[in-house]
Amino acid sequence: MTEVVKVAEQADMIINGYAFTKEGNDIRVLNLNNPEKAVVLDSAGNVMETSMDDIEIHIVKRYLENNREFMEE
Repeated sequence: MTEVVKVAEQADMIINGYAFTKEGNDIRVLNLNNPEKAVVLDSAGNVMETSMDDIEIHIVKRYLENNREFMEE
């Protein structure tokens, strides 16, 4: 559980239980309620790696699309 807390504390944005962390040009997303579910998106929003199903990826991408302005530095 402490690893999940660390991810949450270091996240650039948390939306509805998903922690979004910018790492270089990529965005790492972790489902804080189910830490086995994660996705890495490139700067264009393309999936690089994932353990999420298609529906969850769609939800995460929509959250990012609607809130990308809060990820800007």
